[in-house]
Amino acid sequence: MKKPLLTTEQPSKYSDLEKMDTSELLMNINNEDKTIAFAVEKAIPVIQKLVDVIVIKMKDGGRLFYIGAGTSGRLGVLDASECPPTFGVSDEMVIGLIAGGDGALRKAVENAEDNTTLAIKDLLNYDISNKDVLIGIAASGTTPYVIGGVKEAKKMEIVTACITCNTTTPLAQEVDYPIELIVGPEFVTGSTRMKAGTAQKLVLNMISTSVMIKLGKVLGNKMVDMQLSNDKLTKRGVKMLMDELEIDEKLATKLLEQHKNVRKAIEFYKD
Repeated sequence: MKKPLLTTEQPSKYSDLEKMDTSELLMNINNEDKTIAFAVEKAIPVIQKLVDVIVIKMKDGGRLFYIGAGTSGRLGVLDASECPPTFGVSDEMVIGLIAGGDGALRKAVENAEDNTTLAIKDLLNYDISNKDVLIGIAASGTTPYVIGGVKEAKKMEIVTACITCNTTTPLAQEVDYPIELIVGPEFVTGSTRMKAGTAQKLVLNMISTSVMIKLGKVLGNKMVDMQLSNDKLTKRGVKMLMDELEIDEKLATKLLEQHKNVRKAIEFYKD
């Protein structure tokens, strides 16, 4: 196996950070951040193939799983947790798992990411099967928790993918769809919550949003299946109805109160 090139661990291009004034720090961090979207763009062909597979699996009743540790795990859980309120889907449709369990979202769980068998145990708690898709998220591409999980998933003939920020990693070599986002050394050496984390978040946004659009969860450019869980979202729903149906606020409010869902209100009115 070719040894991975861990650019995420290479020294920062900047030295003596503690001697920089605030303006220098912010400008230099921003300059590094400007490179992230270009790294993501290079991975779009693989992301496209993965999205299309996920859509096929979900139309057949499958689910999307994310596994990761530390920042990577938190990003997966975040993306999964935002799908139900944004698109009105079940919270069992996109599932994010982090090494060490939900407690690790706030505080690191010692050695959890080094356990090669923990991920498959976590996944089997959800009865993962070959109807599902598994994405392992690891900036380094070397996290044992994630690698162990995708290895076992492959044995079960589950479609696997990864999001990593290095090339030729052990993780990428184990999956069907390796997404490699080469953002280079971090501003603070090894701090992958920065560029690497941002790149991973961008790709997660792309995957889940594209999948949900292709599953019909967006109408035009609007989140018509969003959960109306607070005043802000209810007002947004009213505005959507006003724009889509060309009606006044009073009627839009009445329709939303009756149907509790933007899509249903639109369909009722147009019928």
